[in-house]
Amino acid sequence: MRGVPARMMAATVATATTVLLLGSCDAESTVADPPVETGDSEVPDGTGESPPGSDPGTEPDPESGSTLPGLPTPDEARDQLAALTVADPRPMTGYSRDEFPHWAEVDGCTVRQLVLQRDGENVEVDDGCQPESGTWFSPYEEQEYTDPADIDIDHMVPLANAWRSGADAWTEDEREAFANDLDHPQLLAVNDRVNSDKGDQSPDEWLPPAEAFHCTYALAWTSVKHTYELTVTEAERDQLGALLDTCA
Repeated sequence: MRGVPARMMAATVATATTVLLLGSCDAESTVADPPVETGDSEVPDGTGESPPGSDPGTEPDPESGSTLPGLPTPDEARDQLAALTVADPRPMTGYSRDEFPHWAEVDGCTVRQLVLQRDGENVEVDDGCQPESGTWFSPYEEQEYTDPADIDIDHMVPLANAWRSGADAWTEDEREAFANDLDHPQLLAVNDRVNSDKGDQSPDEWLPPAEAFHCTYALAWTSVKHTYELTVTEAERDQLGALLDTCA
C-alpha cells in the first residue's frame, strides 16, 4: 500500500486555517484541554457521561444540519468502491489511539473545535475557542442538541478500523493527517451516545439509526477508504454497495 499523499497533510492545515478565519475564535487565546477519549468515541471535558439534565435531543430543525466536505456523487462512489482492495482485517498488534495524534491545533483552535463550529448553528465560543452554546444536528439519529457536552466528533472511518485496513503501515505524520482531515468527509459532529454505540464498527456491523442518512454514510465511508487507499472486507464492500443503491 502507498503512504498517504503529502498533499493531504498540507491540505488539512490549509483548510483548518480557512475555517478558523470564518469562525469567531480568538486566535491568540489558550486552547482548552482536549477531550478525554474512550474506545473509538470521545468524552468531552473529561467526563464519562453527559451531565445530568443535559438536553436529550429535540426534533430537528430543517434549517440545521452537519456539513461533510468532499462527498462524491453516487456514481463516483460506486467507481471508488470498485477500486478498493478486498482483504481480511489486519491484526490490531501495536494499535493505540495515540498512534493517531489528534486534535491538531491551528492558530489557537483545535480541529475538534473547528468541526464543532462548522457543524453547528449560532455557535458561541469562549476565549479558548471552545464552543459554549449553539445548536447541533446529529444526523445519525436525526436529533438536535443545544449542549456541546452532548456532541462528539466522529471519525467516519474509525481509527481502529483504519489500523486494521492498512494504517498500521503508515507513518505517524500520515496517521495524524487522517485523524485531523478537514478536506474529506471524515469528521462529523454527532451525538456522543450514538457515537459510542458505533465504536469502531464497519457498515456491515453498524449503521446510523436514521435510514435517511444511510446513503450519505456510504458515500462518506467509501470516499475516505478510497482517498487513503484502505482495504475493505468482503462483507463491508457488499454492504456499501447495497447502501449506495439506495441513493436517489
